[in-house]
Amino acid sequence: MSIDTDAGQFETDVEALGRQLGEAIEDLPEYRALQDAKAAVEESENAQERIEEFEQLRQEFQLARQTGDASQEDLRELQQAQQELHNIPVMSEYLEAQNRLDARLEAINEAISEPLDIDFGEEAGGCCND
Repeated sequence: MSIDTDAGQFETDVEALGRQLGEAIEDLPEYRALQDAKAAVEESENAQERIEEFEQLRQEFQLARQTGDASQEDLRELQQAQQELHNIPVMSEYLEAQNRLDARLEAINEAISEPLDIDFGEEAGGCCND
């Protein structure tokens, strides 16, 4: 690829490479496995019920924490619900697939970051670290 000295053309080339990278990531086996696992979770009535139960408990716990009424027992109950959710086979497979994709994306981030001498993923996230 030759990069035109015109700054506008350079930005277009870099953006095109970014799109190509996104498309290549979509083709990764880890990405496809995560999409398949996500679909399985969405299709599982048991998983969906447990997710709703967990989210309800989490919201109740957060509200109790904000008002100073959260107890250790509330926290244990929330953690137990999360563990039960994670123990559902489709959910466990989803979490494993997510971990594998995260590891692959971290390797890609390191490859991009190395010549830049910055953490590309952190910088691309657009969030401030104060």
